[in-house]
Amino acid sequence: MRNAPTILHLDMDAFYAQAEQASKPSLRGKAVIVGGIGPRGVVATASYEARAFGVHSAMPTAQARRLAPNAAYLVPRFGFYRGISDQVMGLLRTLSPLVEPLSLDEAFVDLEAGGAAWDGESARLAGIRLRADIRAVTGLTGSVGLAASKMLAKIASEQAKPDGLILIEPGTERAMLGPMPVRTLPGVGPATGDHLRRAGITTVDELAEAGEDELVRLVGKAHGHGLYAMALARDDRPVVAEREAKSVSVEDTYDVDIHDRLRVELEVKRLAERCVRRLRGSGLSGRTIVLKVRRYDFSTLTRSETLRGPTDDPAVVREAAGRLLDSVDTTGGVRLLGVGVSGLADFTQEDLFAQAAGEEGGEGAAEEVPEESAVPEARVGHRWSPGCDVVHAELGHGWVQGSGLGRVTVRFETPESEPGRVRTFRVEDPDLAPAEPLPLVRRRPDGDGGDGEDGGDGQAERSRPAPGTALPEHGGGLGDTG
Repeated sequence: MRNAPTILHLDMDAFYAQAEQASKPSLRGKAVIVGGIGPRGVVATASYEARAFGVHSAMPTAQARRLAPNAAYLVPRFGFYRGISDQVMGLLRTLSPLVEPLSLDEAFVDLEAGGAAWDGESARLAGIRLRADIRAVTGLTGSVGLAASKMLAKIASEQAKPDGLILIEPGTERAMLGPMPVRTLPGVGPATGDHLRRAGITTVDELAEAGEDELVRLVGKAHGHGLYAMALARDDRPVVAEREAKSVSVEDTYDVDIHDRLRVELEVKRLAERCVRRLRGSGLSGRTIVLKVRRYDFSTLTRSETLRGPTDDPAVVREAAGRLLDSVDTTGGVRLLGVGVSGLADFTQEDLFAQAAGEEGGEGAAEEVPEESAVPEARVGHRWSPGCDVVHAELGHGWVQGSGLGRVTVRFETPESEPGRVRTFRVEDPDLAPAEPLPLVRRRPDGDGGDGEDGGDGQAERSRPAPGTALPEHGGGLGDTG
């Protein structure tokens, strides 16, 4: 570990929900929940107003609706979030060339490598300036942790939530960590936490007192050594730039089990095409095609096929996914389907319709792109999912509040407007069409505008969501959790 708190961890606060509040003036200061909206949906993130009701990430949406029936429930808009994330990551890269993104809303920065900080005071000033710049550029808030190691910086940012900054001075780590629950440490989930609790270990101090040998006996060699090192605040991992995804994938969970084999085949083809669009959007190709099937009894099967070279051809991926489906029995019904591509490369090889070089199967899925794989996007045909953007020939831009019985309710407003009015239309109304999200128009960090990007101080203030109050934090989970 270094002797100065020059590793920074940024975690945007309730990122998806906060972005939706910034985009939709009528939702500012209100409970917003982003995730799957069907009966089998899962919460990706909840605004701090929603967390006050006990809603948290990874909670079934049905349970969230019971706790917060009047909240706004929206499908995720990943393209919109990615645009904001790109702005935030750009600000981080002005501080240092060593930026390690963990997801759309979270990253480590080595401030020392970029000369942005060399001691505690300069690190604190860099963190304060970063938070101010993020607010100026995006209107959103993020929490910052500063410490001499990645583990401690991440713990500090979690303690700083929402909209705060905590710096852990070198030499104080053990005293700070000691009384914290063991679940505070990275990698200690519910199962490990319960196992340790049954052994009488509930705090980090008690982990350290148990000793390395006892922890190895309790949780195994590799995990035991790691736990003991973390309990002693030891972490020498460097910040690694360009943390690459191991695969690109998409998946959908269906409200009602699919029994029709033809429908399953069509869904797999559609998912393959979506996966390739995402692959191409990242400038990548891949050699291994992965099919994931979760059946009616919750059993999950994964099949994969490795090609002779990398491809981004939708026909190749579609045909390979179809071949993999041939080996899966779906007669009892299917509740989830996914298609992924791994073995990523930045080039392609043509003429890949020949026999695959090898095939492997079994349980367990390839690692997926973390920020998007957790919650399926709105499926084809769901043009009027809550939260999606629409445009009306006369009334302009708006977003879907809800739909059903052949009707769709739209609120017409933009990030820079006052809360807008609500209108209801027939779903087939020719004047209403899906639209692309409007960007958040912000000031640049130096306050200067230009090229249509300067909203001015007044605009910046209007489009900023109300800062979250200090409400109790709930456990993390899928995708955006901050």
